[in-house]
Amino acid sequence: MLTEESFVVRKQSADVALPGNKKPVLSHLDIELTERCNNNCIHCCINLPAADAAARARETGGSQVSDILKQAAGLGCLTVRFTGGEPLLRQDFEELYLRARRLGMKVIISTNGTLITPRLADLLAHIPPLEPLEITVYGIKRESYEAVTRVPGTFEIFWRGVHLLLERRVPFAVKHALLTPQNMEEIDAFEAFAKSLPSGDKTPAYVVSLDLRARRDSPQANRRLKALRLAPEKLSAMYARRGERYLGEMRAFCSRFTRPEGDRLFPCDAGQGTACVDSYGNFQMCLELRHPETTISGVTLSKALARFTELRDLRAKNPDYLARCARCFLKGLCEQCPAKSWMEHGTLDTPVGYLCRIARAEARHLGLLTGEENAWEVTDWRERIERFTAGPATV
Repeated sequence: MLTEESFVVRKQSADVALPGNKKPVLSHLDIELTERCNNNCIHCCINLPAADAAARARETGGSQVSDILKQAAGLGCLTVRFTGGEPLLRQDFEELYLRARRLGMKVIISTNGTLITPRLADLLAHIPPLEPLEITVYGIKRESYEAVTRVPGTFEIFWRGVHLLLERRVPFAVKHALLTPQNMEEIDAFEAFAKSLPSGDKTPAYVVSLDLRARRDSPQANRRLKALRLAPEKLSAMYARRGERYLGEMRAFCSRFTRPEGDRLFPCDAGQGTACVDSYGNFQMCLELRHPETTISGVTLSKALARFTELRDLRAKNPDYLARCARCFLKGLCEQCPAKSWMEHGTLDTPVGYLCRIARAEARHLGLLTGEENAWEVTDWRERIERFTAGPATV
């Protein structure tokens, strides 16, 4: 009989032996097992067909993935995320999952839920991942769900997977891909479903500001993605649906993160204690950043991390970025980053207009901007943040 003790070595971060009693060099690893997916979602920025033989042949082999996991464990990594594409398409998924758990890692599985079988659900129940699965929901009704996935029958097999997890009490969290007109009117129904789950005390996540193709491989798909994007004002209204709770969260967020970042390209945590591996064994600072100058191949994980440290010192050179993004106090609210710039423009430092418009719309709602002000021209930004954050933190 399968038991957790049969397969897993329990470890705490204090058990990881590193030189000089330092903190773990690597805290989290994302591994993209495949770019292929059994769905064909209209909004996806990465998916390839499940039957794409060329992509499958190029994918990182199981032994190489196992070796990367071993390297990560040696660097103190305690959490790994398996993602894709659809990671459950891999025939060796269970083997790789058990490999990570034997190394003492918690495992996050990002999936659409349609390939969850009784066998896999049993495995996850007996050898728990120790982190909730991440399942994306594309619609509460068959019509809306399959209008997004573009594969008949996926609605039923999605619910089959959900019920298999619920029956075995395997924890999972859900997020919703908001798309107009496919499912935008189902927010209330989705949130009611999310609240009914064992993890229902947590606010569900949403996929809203759609990214373009991460491989920059389909202008046609990019045109479709741009057409699907919600208007910034509509996004702002959606964020504000939670009323005072939302305002309290934003006051706390803005007090910590809203300020100009200058010409630094990486004020985030990308490549700092974290790493990613794409479907073909290349190391990346984050999974969305596929720029060739920041993609590292043919080295060990530790050498890739050392290179990431150097890359984090990169500075913006684009005059438009320096005139706007570098001086903008909404940088914390805005999703502008090298990965977004890469997907939109093929550079690391070209401003993404859509993200800028979203941030400005939200700032107007919060009272940080008025009218048609440009945030990069505001000089009294500290006072504005202080006035906003002085409100009650909770309701």
